[in-house]
Amino acid sequence: MNLIPLPAFADNYIWLLHDGDAALVVDPGDAQPVQDALQREGLRLQAILVTHHHPDHTAGVDALRQATGAAVWGPARERMPEPITRLSGGDRLSALGLNFEVIDVPGHTAGHIAYYCPALDGAPLLFCGDTLFSGGCGRLFEGTPAQMLASLDTLAALPGATRVCCTHEYTLSNLRFALAVEPDNTALANYFSACQALRHQHLPTLPSNLTLERQINPFLRSRLPALVRAAHAFDAQAIDEVSVFAALRQWKNQF
Repeated sequence: MNLIPLPAFADNYIWLLHDGDAALVVDPGDAQPVQDALQREGLRLQAILVTHHHPDHTAGVDALRQATGAAVWGPARERMPEPITRLSGGDRLSALGLNFEVIDVPGHTAGHIAYYCPALDGAPLLFCGDTLFSGGCGRLFEGTPAQMLASLDTLAALPGATRVCCTHEYTLSNLRFALAVEPDNTALANYFSACQALRHQHLPTLPSNLTLERQINPFLRSRLPALVRAAHAFDAQAIDEVSVFAALRQWKNQF
């Protein structure tokens, strides 16, 4: 299988997965990059997976469905471009001969879902939309800090080798914030340098993996003493795990 992040807009990625013949895409906010890749690689689009309702993840769905006849799957409780097969946590789907498990991850939006494939070329694969970013997490537009913390806990519990396919190239800005929160984290400093080198070559920093994210992502580390102290220094009301997480997210919003 070939896994390719297709750049779109200023900093989006549309994920393309293909076997040399059939393909699926995740969160196509723009049809054109997908159509260009399909033509370039000689691929048939079989499936479209959508994680949440924001236009930069859905606006290309109709054009791609009309052009290719691809089946579309998306969250059960969000506004979606119909017709679509709606999914909730615990549901499963099959595409390209692969089995995906659906995980409810509310927080960024109220009905956000993620797609998890337990085995793909020797490592699991996670399409997590705007819930988990490398070094960060999504803004809380519709959900609560408690919901997002629980969603991230669910994702962080997946196997460490899981490839994290998020949908924005936010890594460097996320890591600058993470270094402000946890300046003595050597793994974080090393990862920041490696990502800077990739971006200087105009290469994506993604996919990441969960072992790495558990070492460097402040939103997966918010219960650790150093992170609790940092959050409390930002907001003295940050005294339990949810308020600490909320303080970190608000700090990132203002950073």
